[in-house]
Amino acid sequence: MTGGVIIAAPSSGSGKTLVTLGLARAFVRQGLAVQCFKSGPDYIDPAFHRAATGRASFNLDSWAMGQGQVAGLLSKADGADIVIAEGAMGLHDGVAKAGAWGHGASADLALHLDWPVVLVIDAGGQAQTAGAVALGLAKFRPGLRLAGVILNKVASPRHERLLRAGMAQAGIAVLGALPKLASVALPERHLGLVQAEELPELEAILNAAADLVAAHVDLDALRAAAGVLRFGPMPRITPPGQRIALARDAAFSFIYPHLIDGWRAAGAEVVTFSPLADEAPPVADVCWLPGGYPELHADVLASADKFRAGMQTFSGPVHGECGGYMVLGEGLVDKAGVRHQMLGLLGLVTSFERRKMHLGYRLATLLVPMPGQGAGTRLRGHEFHYSTILDQPDPPLAQVQDAEGNAVAESGSHRGRVSGSYFHLIAEAS
Repeated sequence: MTGGVIIAAPSSGSGKTLVTLGLARAFVRQGLAVQCFKSGPDYIDPAFHRAATGRASFNLDSWAMGQGQVAGLLSKADGADIVIAEGAMGLHDGVAKAGAWGHGASADLALHLDWPVVLVIDAGGQAQTAGAVALGLAKFRPGLRLAGVILNKVASPRHERLLRAGMAQAGIAVLGALPKLASVALPERHLGLVQAEELPELEAILNAAADLVAAHVDLDALRAAAGVLRFGPMPRITPPGQRIALARDAAFSFIYPHLIDGWRAAGAEVVTFSPLADEAPPVADVCWLPGGYPELHADVLASADKFRAGMQTFSGPVHGECGGYMVLGEGLVDKAGVRHQMLGLLGLVTSFERRKMHLGYRLATLLVPMPGQGAGTRLRGHEFHYSTILDQPDPPLAQVQDAEGNAVAESGSHRGRVSGSYFHLIAEAS
């Protein structure tokens, strides 16, 4: 029977992603079908999950998604032998004000799904104290089940003995102890992490992580601890059109997988095209430019004449999210201060010359319609970028708030048939 575990940690940087990928690939090599999920709005880790398992990974979010949507997404695990959900940040980290039904914390999912947590503890700089840390995390919210810990970055056999002694004193099982190996790591780069498709050596990294985990983690005990999987029907997601032209390449690499699946389940056809290959959008009811990293390809996009002409003559509604929104604007200034001409379908001008992080959940109330959504609709999403708006002359698309109800200046904008926003759509708000 399929069972699930949540891989969590006291904080970011503890090794959750590496352990998740190592476990996933190790189980795959045993002949098991592995389904991964990601807690929260992170869009990079699921691409790594897919590379490790061969199955699409989906986000589960207690702030942005209703419980029915979470239950529906769990149906993606049907037929899997084990489910591994990777947490975000620290186990109990979330926003201050609850959203759909939780604060966006990994612990929300663990309690709601009744799945046990496997804690990844970065053991660097501590010994028996790690037991106290794990015990505190386990007891912080009543009802949370802790399957055990995987100790990461263990320096020596003596260090491991001390760590195990601390865990024994806390009454916590040790499922594995990973030695510190600099050769098994994921490189960091843009917005915190490199994308999966940018790593030609990814297969080698996945197999090295699997070798490490298989040698030092009790896989049978971890699988035996997994909780029961319960899922329900997936609520309908309204597609933006019947035939959707979706930009898809290295510059437009991100849209939440559950949206595309939901559009198709609702009967829509999704056809992709590549602006970087200077392709015009195909004939469709609507064109959607998702997020990504256009600033890394601004010179190519600026000279993509067929793409530009096709977008300017496209007859249906056009919408852009984050990176797609920037490309719809008049200009994009790269980190070197060079301005690149964009599509000019909106008056937006953005800059990376002075980087400033914009990060967090967003609740948007549409002031005008956008593809698939009417005016007044409330949408839950997420914003994550380093660009700054230099000019935004068009009317706002929405009233936008952060997770605490504070007004957000990045409201999106619209002009005629074209609209865009910085926030990535996750779900309609109830």
